[in-house]
Amino acid sequence: MNRSDEMEAPVLAAAEPVERRKMSRHRTLKAGSIVFNRAAAIDCRVRNLSEAGALLEVTSQVGIPDEFVLVIESDHLRQACRVIWRTATRLGVAFVG
Repeated sequence: MNRSDEMEAPVLAAAEPVERRKMSRHRTLKAGSIVFNRAAAIDCRVRNLSEAGALLEVTSQVGIPDEFVLVIESDHLRQACRVIWRTATRLGVAFVG
């Protein structure tokens, strides 16, 4: 074995991210509203969308319940949602019902 063989580091294959969604989502950028308690609403941006759920972007998580109705006026969509995961400014939601 020569000196150059000793210095070579083994190449490790990068782990592929595991896709856990049941349906693929499509990128979008639409205005939406998170509606709850009959009249309360918080504006959001819909970043991606599928038949099963969506990724929503918000200014703040404060006051957003675990279940609400997502309204996208441009698509005439009104869909009950359940929060699956949260970060400071994003929500992953599954559609229910």
